[in-house]
Amino acid sequence: MVTKNKAILIRTKGISKQLVEWRRTLHRFPELSFQELETSSFVADNLRKIPGMHVEVGAGYQTAVVGTLSSGSGPAIAVRADMDALPIQEENNHDYRSIHDGVMHACGHDAHTAIVLGVANLLGESFQAGEIQGTVKFLFQPAEEMADGFGSTGAPYMIQAGALEDVDCVMALHMSPENQLGEVRVHDGYSMANVDVFEAKVIGTGGHGAYPHLGTDPIWMLGPVLQALHGIAARRVSPLDPAVISIGTIRGGAASNVIPSEVVISGTIRSYHPNVRKLLHTELDKAFSLVSALDGKYELTITPEDPALKNDPGVNSLIRATIKDLYPHYTVFETPFGLGGEDFAHMTQAVPGAMFFLGCAVGDGENRDLHTPHFDIDERVLPVGVSILTEAARRFLAAE
Repeated sequence: MVTKNKAILIRTKGISKQLVEWRRTLHRFPELSFQELETSSFVADNLRKIPGMHVEVGAGYQTAVVGTLSSGSGPAIAVRADMDALPIQEENNHDYRSIHDGVMHACGHDAHTAIVLGVANLLGESFQAGEIQGTVKFLFQPAEEMADGFGSTGAPYMIQAGALEDVDCVMALHMSPENQLGEVRVHDGYSMANVDVFEAKVIGTGGHGAYPHLGTDPIWMLGPVLQALHGIAARRVSPLDPAVISIGTIRGGAASNVIPSEVVISGTIRSYHPNVRKLLHTELDKAFSLVSALDGKYELTITPEDPALKNDPGVNSLIRATIKDLYPHYTVFETPFGLGGEDFAHMTQAVPGAMFFLGCAVGDGENRDLHTPHFDIDERVLPVGVSILTEAARRFLAAE
């Protein structure tokens, strides 16, 4: 007798070669944030092959794709994949390496997209067989990696266009090259960081490098500001609360004998809890206010990007149970994912949802971390991701 758990593993194994083919095609032709024209066309064309699938292209942004399977009644769940690549020159030598100079799928979004296409195909078969009641939306999202000129990534645009209307929960996964195949990271509550970007000008008068006493020097003023900035997370925030302020750029001056009139500094602010986020903003302003005592001025702008990813315990409970039943030998780690940002957080703010990280390390001794030129995955992870998401969605619709 074939159990339900065994059946989904058999069905997923049957499309393993297709999953690899999809992933390698996507990897070969990466596209940057908000430029995923060929990728979205590839996704839409494959979704249209699934009987009963309604496909919408341009849901909030021209490269967003939403596929919907529905029986017309019952609960609704969404499964999300991000599609964009990064501005990185690939240094791998496999035959499906990126053909686009300076652009690479270095964060696993090619795998995410292939996996959710696989989920769509298997759930499409279940809908056709009358095994499922309810609705499943497949959200293929552009621009997870980079915000546009309005400060928005892809998720908010899709939400504003109604992609999560009438949806009861949303799920997603992410590749984790830090973990081996057979390891999964699942965590309740805040699991990835709020992401804010700051830029500030420290303003003086400038002057001749030979006569610094006749003017005010913003580079000199910056010294105590930098000390204060680096002390905020260490001395103003509880050691029990994750918090980081990192400086990314300092720009000022054009000649060795000219004291500039201003210095521009920018960086990133990371935190989990809203109260800590607010505290970091306040302390950042205090740090820059030190220039006032040195006869300078400052202008500070803080731009929020992504909220903290907050995973719903109820949705995670379903994911954990599915993993345990399908892969009882797998190891599940219950630790937060770190202070990286993830715009899926916008979706979990809108409806209950959760993201889990799936171990995909190649294990060849090469550094293949996220956002590196040698990033790669063990492609055996692809059917695993399909099995977990497909079965979790089925169980949600069946209220199991």
